Amino acid sequence: MMEPTFPPLLQGQAVTGADDPFEKAQALSALGCDAGLVVHNIQADRLRAAMVFAPEVPLSKAVVMLPLCGIGLQSALGALAPPEVAVHLMWDGGILVNGAACGQLTIATSDTNPEATPDWLVVGLDIPFIRSGSAPGQIPEETALFEEGCGEVDQTRLLESWSRHTLVWINRWLDDGTAPVHREWNGLAFGVGAPVTRGDLSGTFLGVDENFGMLLRDDKTTHLIPLSTVLKG
Repeated sequence: MMEPTFPPLLQGQAVTGADDPFEKAQALSALGCDAGLVVHNIQADRLRAAMVFAPEVPLSKAVVMLPLCGIGLQSALGALAPPEVAVHLMWDGGILVNGAACGQLTIATSDTNPEATPDWLVVGLDIPFIRSGSAPGQIPEETALFEEGCGEVDQTRLLESWSRHTLVWINRWLDDGTAPVHREWNGLAFGVGAPVTRGDLSGTFLGVDENFGMLLRDDKTTHLIPLSTVLKG
């Protein structure tokens, strides 16, 4: 398998076997690695990767990297997959392909205080190409890329494309703020207007605020659930 090629400002580091690139990226970040590192584990049935960031804004704003990386993934699959393949994004980082769960984006930081600027932030990607343990269609609410007509999508090319498209969106966010990210994400968001439960709150998912916090409306009021609540400890 060919080594992936990354755009300027990004550099790759491979891990193999059972090594989790999301955990590896956090460990390397704690040791002081440079922002722009993409740790990756490319396997025949699965692509896992993690991108390291060095935020210059408080965590409440830096969490935009989660939806931004999701937009990057949708753009990458849009470029590589057949046109009939539909990709949607869940608020908490879940990925849907043709309406079924197909992987996850996760986020972790050095500091979970929303008002503090963390030393580092890592966004992880885990997306199945082939499902293990169940036959296609056996669990209809879950899927994998090859089941959805993406047999020509190569794991390495998807990783390269995800990194390129994510970098484009990072630069757009730096230049133009959250407004274009909001517009793009709103067109890809899954579940807006539908019932949702987050912790002990249940209601209707109305959308997100300027920092991508969930607006959840129950019978009495509208609750704001910060995106930082999905951080992995």
